[in-house]
Amino acid sequence: MVEHRNQLAGKAEDASLARQSFASVHSELTEHRVKHRDDTHAVLADWVGRDADGFSRRADRTRSALRGTGDAAGKAAVITAGAAEALVTGHGAVVRLLDEYTERAVRVLDAGLAVGQRPALMRAVGEVADLVRQYTGESAKQVAETKVALADAAHRLRELHEPRKQPKPAGPDGSRGSGDSRGSGGSGGSGGSGAGGAHRITQVAASQLGYHEGPGNANKYGPAAPWCSSFATWVWRRAGVNIPLLPFTGAVFTWGKKKGLAYHDLSRAKPGDVLLFGTGPQNTSTSTHIGIVEKVNGDKVTLIEGNAGDSVARRTHTLSHNTFYGGVHPS
Repeated sequence: MVEHRNQLAGKAEDASLARQSFASVHSELTEHRVKHRDDTHAVLADWVGRDADGFSRRADRTRSALRGTGDAAGKAAVITAGAAEALVTGHGAVVRLLDEYTERAVRVLDAGLAVGQRPALMRAVGEVADLVRQYTGESAKQVAETKVALADAAHRLRELHEPRKQPKPAGPDGSRGSGDSRGSGGSGGSGGSGAGGAHRITQVAASQLGYHEGPGNANKYGPAAPWCSSFATWVWRRAGVNIPLLPFTGAVFTWGKKKGLAYHDLSRAKPGDVLLFGTGPQNTSTSTHIGIVEKVNGDKVTLIEGNAGDSVARRTHTLSHNTFYGGVHPS
């Protein structure tokens, strides 16, 4: 547990410094772009002719480059802020586990010493050994969840440097070739072009249908544990929603409540949302499962669910408070 604590200690400060640097670059480039625009307009105010047109086009390209780099720096600042938050959360959780373990172990050993007989001392040592296994396992999960969040942040930062795929030109019939499911979200104006668009979310979720977990809940979406919530937040993140990877379903509802996106009125459910199974977000006994809404038809809702029979599956349910305690919009 001490090793787990040390693995996470001090890392949040580095991530916070990186966020500040990216935010500073974003701010400076935005100011530079505005000044460049104003200076260009001043130069061109009384300049006409072919040379002026060429200068104007070059200036436009320069401002476009400044805008692109500035926007990327702004996105990087958001990503690194999320990484810092994950590190603070993980480190705090491990510290609390270590403190709780120490307190319980001391009580157990003191009780054994108070009896003063060898059998009592051996029982106390055995109980402490069980506590070590229990708390070390819990702290290892916290480290694993934090590492998943950091790996996801690194992936998103790398994507900022990768050139975006341009849409294929329209054919004679006006149609376009098929593209990456993580791209624009398809044609037809179905809302997939924006961050967290419903079409993009359901498209990413459907692309995972049939995925099956490995031994011991091993999965590609998050920690080796029940992974329905890891899957749901993984899909949202891939679709552009700014949400941490959350392995606990109740944490998704809590996140939505803080953002003003959570609801208990199930009539508000729509494609791209998540619905929460159970009676409330308090713990794993009351918040039991989560699924991504693919479509709503009257009182029936079709979800794409992770960890449904150990795989990603499409299932239809009655839209009822007997099943769900609420939902969350992605934006």
